[in-house]
Amino acid sequence: MQIVGAYEAKTKLSALLDRVESGESFMITRHGSPVAVLTRPAEDQFTNAQKAIEGLLATRQKFAQAFEGLDSQGVKALIEEGRR
Repeated sequence: MQIVGAYEAKTKLSALLDRVESGESFMITRHGSPVAVLTRPAEDQFTNAQKAIEGLLATRQKFAQAFEGLDSQGVKALIEEGRR
């Protein structure tokens, strides 16, 4: 793992990302103290995040269909019902 200062990481972020894509890792330091690690995510982390996003989008679509056709008065009635 290579060490890179925060200023250098900021100014060369695009190049660092290209190198991370090819498998390298970097520790970013500020005034000599480690503050972050820049590395490629594990495939299972990416897959889990992708599944979570797909689940959220499916839930959003389900609720959009459930409330389809409601006007502002219908929404207001549901809000009032929830307050009881």
